[in-house]
Amino acid sequence: MKKLGLLGKHISYSFSRSYFKAKFEKENIKDFTYQNFDIDTINAFPEVLKTNPELIGLNVTIPYKEEVIPYLDKLDKTAAAIGAVNTIKISKDKLLTGYNTDYYGFKNALQPALKPHHQKAIILGTGGASKAIAYSLEELGISFNYVSRRLKKGVKFTYNMLNESIIQDHQLIVNCTPLGTFPKVDECPEIPYEALTEDHILYDLIYNPEETKFLKFGKQQGATVINGLNMLKLQAEKAWEIWNDQLKNS
Repeated sequence: MKKLGLLGKHISYSFSRSYFKAKFEKENIKDFTYQNFDIDTINAFPEVLKTNPELIGLNVTIPYKEEVIPYLDKLDKTAAAIGAVNTIKISKDKLLTGYNTDYYGFKNALQPALKPHHQKAIILGTGGASKAIAYSLEELGISFNYVSRRLKKGVKFTYNMLNESIIQDHQLIVNCTPLGTFPKVDECPEIPYEALTEDHILYDLIYNPEETKFLKFGKQQGATVINGLNMLKLQAEKAWEIWNDQLKNS
């Protein structure tokens, strides 16, 4: 039996395990299992590998997409360029290669909604997921600025700097923060929602709940709203492809 899993912290809510369980049943895939590896610190990662020798691949989620990198033997060129990993392939000789399929999922989920006027974006948050979003936007030719609670290198705006003019100048807004994730569904990024128009796209990487407060406020202003579910499905299938390419070639 080949084992796959998800590495993260407080991940009982996670989509990945239920997604792959349903996939295995639907597609009659018999020789794989998928489980959560919920660890309090990345220092526990080597123990996960040691006690699960049948592991051939992992997904990685918050907060370990960057912290896991020093534990890997190599990165594919996209993951290296992004600086964050959400998929790990484990070879027969136990070499760990890091990939990023988040960027693929986001780019392909966003593209159908884009119109010619979507030239500038703001990315809310600066964690591992935001790096994949930035990489995707670069590939799509969309310029972007980061928003964070504090100004630091690479961050142009703090939340309290955002005003009507900035919002109207950036017609794609991507939430990469966990604000609004179940069970804290009453939270949302503090941006001037009243400045949004029907020309805006609000994209939330969160998929639970299906409609966050961030998206609800966007919808009230006539904006196009997209949650993170399709991105997750696309990145999960890309990860599956990576793991299976290895099996075919081994």
